[in-house]
This record gives sequence, C-alpha cells and structure tokens, in this order.
Amino acid sequence: MDPDAYLATLQAETGRFAAAAEQARRIHGWRARVPGCPEWDLADLVWHLGEVQHFWAWVVRTRATAPDGYAAPARPADDALPGWAAEQLRELADTLTHAEPTDPVWTWAAQQDVAFVLRRQAQEATVHRVDAEQVLGEVTGIPAEVALDGLDEWLEVLVPAVLPGGPPTGAAPVLFRAVDSGAERTLFPGTAPAPAATLTGPAGDLLLLVWRRLALSAVRVDGDADLAGALLASVQRE
Repeated sequence: MDPDAYLATLQAETGRFAAAAEQARRIHGWRARVPGCPEWDLADLVWHLGEVQHFWAWVVRTRATAPDGYAAPARPADDALPGWAAEQLRELADTLTHAEPTDPVWTWAAQQDVAFVLRRQAQEATVHRVDAEQVLGEVTGIPAEVALDGLDEWLEVLVPAVLPGGPPTGAAPVLFRAVDSGAERTLFPGTAPAPAATLTGPAGDLLLLVWRRLALSAVRVDGDADLAGALLASVQRE
C-alpha cells in the first residue's frame, strides 16, 4: 500500500468506527463492554482511538524526536467524545497530508519516519473499527489488501519490537495462508524444519487472530493448535 492508500484507509476506517460506535451507544449505552478489549467499555474505546490520533498528530506536526514534550489531552465527558474524536481525525489527516512519508519523526519502532505513522494509524483504525462493530454485533470484513498489509506489519514491525532477542525457546514456524489473496506469511521462519501449524482463512480473519480479536477456532488449523496458540500469545505488546 502507498501513502495515499494508507491515508484513505485511515479516514475511511475511522469514519466506519465512528458510525459503529454511535450506533452501539444508542443501542447498548456507553458502558457496553468491548469484546476485543475486555477491560474497556465503549466510551474507553472511543477515547482511546481519539487519544492515539491526537498523539501521532502531535508527533508528525512537531517532527518530534522523542515523546517527552507531549501534553496529553483532558478526557471529555462521554457525550462530548464523538465530536472531540472527529476533530482528532481531522487534525491527524491534515497533518499527514502536509508531511512527506520520509520526514523523520520519533516512533516506538526501528522505523523512524512519517511512513511508519501512516501505516500504523491506518491499521490502528481498522482493528478498532472491528472492536466497535463487535460491540454492535455486526462485524464487516476487512479488505484483503489492507488485512494482508496489517499482517505484514505485525510480522515485520511488532514481532521484532516485542521479541528483540528473537523467537522464544521451543519456537517453530506458524504458517498463515490467506485464501482471498493467495498469499502465505510465516511467523518465526527457520526455527524448525516444519511448521507447528498452518492457519488458513481470509486475510482479515488472520489479522484479527494475531491481534487477539478472534479465537484460533475462527480459522482452519492444520497441525498443533495448542503450540500455535502459545507461539501467537508470545507476541504481546504491553
């Protein structure tokens, strides 16, 4: 995906997130629990995405080289959250539009540029949109291109960040097979002669699986499901 596609995904998925969150609020109220983040209610979810977008807009706008100077916003009252969150998207999208992907900025990963922010925020909005739809009980699919890019980001960026020393003891490869794109990806390649398991399903389901929004049973598992589950669980960012 190119920078324009990331920006378009960020805007579209945040819009879908807002619509799902508003419908869920009308039906279930602000205190409805979020299945993908059980410690949060719906208000917490809306606040979280808005706060994340506020932070990264600041990083890019200021070309921050460290997060130390960031001033966190005050949390609005629940009923003011939707308007406040919409403003955070506008600010982030405008800031990214006026930045070059190669501009250097601080990030929590090895990649230290605006391109990282574009990709991460597109994927952040996508997964949290699913969170809001899970509260509503009406989850829609993730486009294969977006989902496969998200799986690549998880493998290329998150796994090395969480496990800088390499795979855990006893690791074996876990093969992901995306049926809607014909693509294959591997977690912990080269750690054993054969994969612990092959996980097969739409790219969107594989993405939600690695982000712990779906159970392993949501995809086809060929091999050792328990070992595959344990290996996936080893990649958890606090």
